[in-house]
Amino acid sequence: MTDAAAKDLVDVVVVGAGPTGLLLAGDLAAAGLSVTLVEQRPRTAANLTRAFAVHARTLELLDARGLADALVSTGRRIDRVRPFGGMTLSLQRLRSRYPFVLITPQYETEKLLERRALSTGVHIRYDCRITGLQQDRDTVTLTLATTGHPTDTAGPTDEPIRPTQVIHARHAVGADGVRSTLREALGLPFPGKAAVVRSMVLADVRLTDPPQDVLTANGTADAFAFLVPFGDGWYRAIAWRHDTPGTSASSGPSGTPDPAGTPDPAAGPGGPVDPGDPGAVLAPVGLDEVRDITRRALGTDHGMHDPRWMSRFQSDERQVPRYRVGRVFLAGDAAHVHSPAGGLGMNTGLQDAANLSWKLAAVLHGQAPDPEALLDSYHRERHPVGRRVLRVSGALVRTVMVGGPVLRTARRLATGVLARVGPAQDRALATISGIGIAYPPPAGVRRPALAGRRAPDLPLAGGLRLYEALRAGGFVLVTPPGRATPPGAPLTHHHWRADDRTACVLVRPDGYLAWSAEHASDSEIAAATTHWLLPGPEAGKHMP
Repeated sequence: MTDAAAKDLVDVVVVGAGPTGLLLAGDLAAAGLSVTLVEQRPRTAANLTRAFAVHARTLELLDARGLADALVSTGRRIDRVRPFGGMTLSLQRLRSRYPFVLITPQYETEKLLERRALSTGVHIRYDCRITGLQQDRDTVTLTLATTGHPTDTAGPTDEPIRPTQVIHARHAVGADGVRSTLREALGLPFPGKAAVVRSMVLADVRLTDPPQDVLTANGTADAFAFLVPFGDGWYRAIAWRHDTPGTSASSGPSGTPDPAGTPDPAAGPGGPVDPGDPGAVLAPVGLDEVRDITRRALGTDHGMHDPRWMSRFQSDERQVPRYRVGRVFLAGDAAHVHSPAGGLGMNTGLQDAANLSWKLAAVLHGQAPDPEALLDSYHRERHPVGRRVLRVSGALVRTVMVGGPVLRTARRLATGVLARVGPAQDRALATISGIGIAYPPPAGVRRPALAGRRAPDLPLAGGLRLYEALRAGGFVLVTPPGRATPPGAPLTHHHWRADDRTACVLVRPDGYLAWSAEHASDSEIAAATTHWLLPGPEAGKHMP
């Protein structure tokens, strides 16, 4: 690298300014790193709506950044769901500060995360696409192609973007979606199943006769429809006619609203589309088609009118085999894509970002005892989660799509058992909400007590909660009073609010337990922190 390139070296380049990339970039900048965020869309292009469900674990992670309350205020809380067959699941069973699913348009999540990213110093470059990638032992070099519009920048500098530019960084992360240019530049395959659902239609509509249930879903022998309120008079409709999964007419991976989908409500033929037609996934969406499928599934279209957005969606199931290649990482839809069943996509991507950000920050700040092992743990922890999400979302959509009286009777019996058995409901809710995610210990290491499991939001001394303590951005040590703060450790130290708690716990920045022990001595606490952390400039902050 030349001296000029070294002078312009960025700590991390994040590609893709969706929710995953925005959260990751904001975390890294909040940790004091220099971050450039590259987005292919122009700055003025509206990302009106795609995902809409924010689950409990994601809200906990946003709470650890002081963002959850602001996002909750934008949407509607759903504390019970009726997936099909009249079965009702109560999310109040979740042991979380957020025992509900939040329904809010994706653009609200993005606006919140973009404001945070800019406030922490992230430099966002819009209307840029990656045309080249090279990496060596020390750096990643990205070549960008742009339109050269000076207005397509945001952040701490007003440097105009040249038509072609090279950026040097210590690491790069691809969060640029299912058609990831960074994944393609790495030469990674994206294996999986094409067209689990060939032609799904999505629309944001108003209803003349809204349903009584907060969330409405049902499937029949030939159709499925789902209606959910945003809370501001708009409803998201998701519908599809049953079709045998097969290969789509389009080539390459899919899993995001098809470009044929249009924000113009007047566009499209206005009539039903045959899902067996190879060209169905390419056809424009008309409101009549959405109405037709909804009536087949629900018995009524509830007076749908005035759509503000419509699109067509082909649902694939794919996962990249490696989340890390040298100094480059993949996250969100760039790493995994699946059906929208369960509303898991955006949530999984945000949790990818929360897992990776603190690891990159620890390594770049020189606080990781084993930097390579820590960076490798991103793939080791998150790849199995992505694989599980593919299985769960696939099982949900296949359950909805079962045909024939025998299979549909079997589905009714299975859902009846789930509705009556509390532990089965708890497992299902923990899986969908993300509360049940736990990470394995390092290879060859026996799991210490509770390590890798989600840390609940327990009360601390001084009226603080654990997830408020995590807003400092680093590890949190919680002990009974009287335990010494490990010398030089870059963490914050708190005490339990309750006097009868004897456990000592070390909580990772992403809200998972790194270590725990009952009645641990000062030397045992010091050994545990040394395993995870090297001394740093912010070491040893002790909170009462």
